[in-house]
Order: sequence, then C-alpha cells, then structure tokens
Amino acid sequence: RAAETRATDAEARAVSAEAQITHLKHLIARMRQDRFGASSERGRRLLDQLELELEELETTQAEDAFENAADLAVRATAPRTNRGRQPLPADVPRERVVLPAPTQCPCCGGTRLSKLGESITETLEVIPRQFKVIQTVREKFTCRDCESITQPPAPFYPISRGRAGPELLAGILCDKYLQHLPLNRQ
Repeated sequence: RAAETRATDAEARAVSAEAQITHLKHLIARMRQDRFGASSERGRRLLDQLELELEELETTQAEDAFENAADLAVRATAPRTNRGRQPLPADVPRERVVLPAPTQCPCCGGTRLSKLGESITETLEVIPRQFKVIQTVREKFTCRDCESITQPPAPFYPISRGRAGPELLAGILCDKYLQHLPLNRQ
C-alpha cells in the first residue's frame, strides 16, 4: 500500500509539474509575440525570468523522477537505522563525580531514604590537548515515609543539553579567534 501511495503521489506531482510547464511555455510564446516597441525591455526581463523558471521546473521534475526511482530501490533493500545521538567513545578516560545526596526528604523531612537509581550525564572536557569524559552522577532516593523521589539538581552547563564542557568550549574559542585556526584544523 505504501508503495502504491508513493507511486500515486509521484504521478500527481509529475502531472502538476507538466501542467505548469505547459502554462509557462504558453506564456513565453505570448510574450515573444509582444516583443516590439519602446516598452519591450520590461517584457524581455520577464521573459528571461520565465525561461529560467521553466528550466528550473524541468530539471527538478527530472531529478524527482530519478530520486523516486532511487528511493524505492534503497528503501526496499536498506534497513532502518537509528539516527539518535551516538555515545561518547569508550576509550576516552572517564572521571566520575558523585553529587552529594540529600540526608533528609525535602517534602516531609524524613531520614529514611533508600537509593532508587541514578542519572548519569556525560560531558566531554579537555585538559590541554588531553580529552576526558566527566560523568556527573545524580543519585535518586525515595523516602520510605512519604514515598516521594528526591534527586539533586543538575549542574549548570554552558550549552543546554550539550556535551561540551566549559574548558573545551573556551579552548575552541581561543583557538579559533586568538590563534586563527579554522574549526576543521582544531
């Protein structure tokens, strides 16, 4: 069904593109007839613009037909891949920083906290020309009295949801603007 719907969509686009091409060809033919007299310069500019638009439509129509055929062949053979964020390399040394856990429940003040789990945020950091990953661990605790979950707040990062630490960003900016190194050479 999906292949049929794609085929009908491609066919509908081709038909509409062909109709637009014939319309533009008709306009160009009419404007060629009107090319005389003192006001013909405006007509020439408009005619040139329409001709460019016609060429553009014809090339996009040809490319669409080629891409649709290629897409159908690729989709039939290629498996889907997950395009999510890839993890940081495992060979980079890691430093584990554990934030202090609360000693009592902020809701009820109870002290009977038990560990529920932890959230790990990985940030790429640089020590002058040596990279390391800093793992910030925020342990989750649950109160056995009121059954609420407690976790320390996440630390501040220069770029929200970013993986680059402040020292790495400072190094990149200094190399780019003070050392005049392009980003692809850093």
